[in-house]
Amino acid sequence: MSFPNFDLNLLLALNAVLTEGSVVKAANRLHVTPSAVSNALARLRILLGDPLVTKKGRGIVPTPRALELAPLLAKSLRELHHAVHSGIVPLAGTTRRFSIALSDAAQIDVLPRIAVLLAKEMPRARLRAIGIDALESLGGLTGPEVDVVLGPEQGDDEIQSEPLCSQPAVLICRRNHPAAAKAGRRGSTAGLRHVAIEMAAGHGLRDLAGLAYHRAGILRDVAISVPTFSAAAAVVASTDLVATVPERFYGAVGRSMRLRTLPLPIPELTIATNLCWHSRTQSDPLSAAFRNIVRQAAGRRRA
Repeated sequence: MSFPNFDLNLLLALNAVLTEGSVVKAANRLHVTPSAVSNALARLRILLGDPLVTKKGRGIVPTPRALELAPLLAKSLRELHHAVHSGIVPLAGTTRRFSIALSDAAQIDVLPRIAVLLAKEMPRARLRAIGIDALESLGGLTGPEVDVVLGPEQGDDEIQSEPLCSQPAVLICRRNHPAAAKAGRRGSTAGLRHVAIEMAAGHGLRDLAGLAYHRAGILRDVAISVPTFSAAAAVVASTDLVATVPERFYGAVGRSMRLRTLPLPIPELTIATNLCWHSRTQSDPLSAAFRNIVRQAAGRRRA
């Protein structure tokens, strides 16, 4: 049996017969003649290699094979009907793969909650998370690979963007850093060398804290540039370098990596995260449902 050439009307006939318990009643339900239903059953018997139903008086008796098929067939036809008439596969039934690009800090902070909500609302869906640094190589949001981005991007004619959450930044160092003893004193962070985070150098995501230091008139002495907050924390934990990272990221890794904070030498720096998607998915119900999951996951700890 070649499924691409399979006549789905045959399954409609079988479902009607099994539901109504009668060829005549099934014909009335489908608005066809009883002989048309009988012919459909005959074709299915050949295709499936099973009698499917046998006569008993004026009614019919399903075979074991037909009884196995009945609930699966009814469920599949209901979902197909819903998909055709509403334009969306039920959330619980979708097997779509969603892709999200986000920083490693968001992978630690937000991604686990996205996974929990997705498993609850779309248990058969799949999720692919990629780093911000991989976004451009996959064509960005204008390509077909990525559904949403969590980042600082702003919208344009093609890209939709909305504020999602924000949090303060903190300056981190290793727990026994020499500057820790002077923390709180004026100029205690002067002369420190920094680790800069460049998630996607040259693509608008270069060193998020750099602009804030520049606006404050403070020239940072950048010793090392790395692509992730995790790499910055690892370097800081092993050296006398410092780094500016999101507060919640520090909260997640600070204790295990034996880190502490120092006073920021600039006015309070807030790291804003936007939810971004391409206009081509604006009206797609499943894409909209996935964006709502991301909103809920991030909103639980909105600053």
